[in-house]
Amino acid sequence: MELKGIIFDVDGTIADTEEFHRLAFNKAFDEFDLDWHWSEEYYHDILSISGGKERFRVCLENDPELKARIDNPQNFIKDLHRCKSEHYRHMLGSGQIKLRPGVERIINEALLEGLTLGIATSSSEANFFTLIEQTLDIDPRQIFKAIITSDIVSDKKPCPVVYQCALAGMGLTPEECIAIEDTANGNEAAQNAGLQAIITTHAYTRDNDFTGATLVVNHLGEPDMPNTVNQGDAQGKVLVDVELLQHFISKNDALNEIETFSEAPRVAAKS
Repeated sequence: MELKGIIFDVDGTIADTEEFHRLAFNKAFDEFDLDWHWSEEYYHDILSISGGKERFRVCLENDPELKARIDNPQNFIKDLHRCKSEHYRHMLGSGQIKLRPGVERIINEALLEGLTLGIATSSSEANFFTLIEQTLDIDPRQIFKAIITSDIVSDKKPCPVVYQCALAGMGLTPEECIAIEDTANGNEAAQNAGLQAIITTHAYTRDNDFTGATLVVNHLGEPDMPNTVNQGDAQGKVLVDVELLQHFISKNDALNEIETFSEAPRVAAKS
């Protein structure tokens, strides 16, 4: 099987955005005069819930006094999330956020090889477009054939729908693609969609359970910035490149052929 596509998660994968998200959440809480404050430790824990609105719902359920004062919780959560997103995009616009090591390299390499690229994220389209325009100075639609965000798919990871939609938009099968992720939920979502997952960890996810991931590294790596392999076999490489991803696709294809052969019915001639 030939590698034909790569699907990227966004937050924590393309750019190390999580700390900026945390700060934006806290700015929104201050603006709404809430006594909520997400410390680094608390944010680490609540990241197990995918989606900002979903995290707000949990916090609201755990704050019955506040919940009793709110006439319309759904509108409250929507307005709070809009405020948080405005703060976050302001941070993006300031140029503070950079791409993670190896991201621009592997995107350019993939495009040169004629691969199809996709996005599968729980982030909003506005946040994603701002991130790519600020970091790569290009309209994301010129790079990514399928861009599936929370504006399109409401079901959050580990639900595989966001990946299934990305595959459909790219016109490819799971066997032809590889996902690049950063969280346990993302890893599970990719595998639930039939994809192999490459995990790039960071401060908020390095202790996650990445069972079943093809490779777990601290970042994708650069020629002058080798990565560290935490799980899987990188074939002696110090960075993740298209050649290594093709190896994983070919190896998986060979394993599937072996499994199919071993499960095939057998007959024996009569003696």
